[in-house]
Amino acid sequence: MQKYDYLIVGAGLYGSIFAYEMNKKGKKCLVIDKRDHIGGNIYCENIEGINVHKYGAHIFHTSNKEVWEYINQFCEFNNYINSPIANYKGEIYNLPFNMNTFNKLWGVRTPEEAKMKIEEQKKEFGIVEPKNFEEQAISLIGKDIYEKLIKGYTEKQWGRKATELPAFIIKRLPVRFIYDNNYFNDRYQGIPIGGYTKIIEKMLEGVEVKLDTNFFDNREYFERIAEKIVFTGMIDEFYDYKFGKLEYRSLRFETEVLNIENYQGNAVVNYTEREIPYTRIIEHKHFEFGKQEKTVITREYPSEWKEEDEPYYPVNDEKNNKLYEKYRELAEKEVNIIFGGRLGEYKYYDMDKVIERVWGNMKVLNIKD
Repeated sequence: MQKYDYLIVGAGLYGSIFAYEMNKKGKKCLVIDKRDHIGGNIYCENIEGINVHKYGAHIFHTSNKEVWEYINQFCEFNNYINSPIANYKGEIYNLPFNMNTFNKLWGVRTPEEAKMKIEEQKKEFGIVEPKNFEEQAISLIGKDIYEKLIKGYTEKQWGRKATELPAFIIKRLPVRFIYDNNYFNDRYQGIPIGGYTKIIEKMLEGVEVKLDTNFFDNREYFERIAEKIVFTGMIDEFYDYKFGKLEYRSLRFETEVLNIENYQGNAVVNYTEREIPYTRIIEHKHFEFGKQEKTVITREYPSEWKEEDEPYYPVNDEKNNKLYEKYRELAEKEVNIIFGGRLGEYKYYDMDKVIERVWGNMKVLNIKD
């Protein structure tokens, strides 16, 4: 009964790239997605002439020239530079931590002064063996930066007190002793002109796509119609939670159209105090330097993941990673199933790394030129 070479479960970036490459090679593919749109979490919806990132801010960045040239074949990118700011009780600070941040915090003007201030605060606490996230952060960056720019944001993101989070989840903190607000160190960076959905549309040209279609609603049928399956959903769900459920963090988005031209003057503003329930506000028009009369903002509220929620961030702590290893061992024994993406591999991937990962899997399968 096999009608397709590949059934691709998920029309996000991973699944769409795979379908594009296979279609080029003359393979017959069917892409299904349980949502009513293509693009997965990089889907953009046009509201008031503004490309709204429906599932949170996505900024493409990479140092891999091959990846940059690959993604640019599908659309033109603008020269957007990610320079988020932090709002702590009305005080505004530049991110990542750099000389602009340190000048605002302490009035220091030189790298040497900033380094001395940080070392002074680290010594004040004298933490030799950090026992939790809070102690680890203070031992890396000192008290002021931690309390104003890290503590509240992190506690909202994880839904737990910083003293209850393990120290190992924060190995290092990006600190720059230069006046540079560019969040990423990568050589290439930008936003696709017209939004990310256009990229996915081009990738899926000539490929059969079925939306509002859940693999698990008709699993036996879908497993029969293709020689191989590319699965980008949750790996534990694929195996019917055989070893237990992996944990995720979820997000709730509150989007609002405002009858003003400019709400916050920046695409991304993080709210780092614990008392404000959302972690950040995105003003979408600034990603593409929009001049529209209205603006669209989105507040992001982190939450614990429940089955009816969308899973966004794998909780890659020791317990969950051990559980994932059991599922990975099962996956490696599969002959005709390829697991990919954040959910399929239970790993946080930036977009450029998704592309590299697809290429890597194709190379293993000996199907990349």
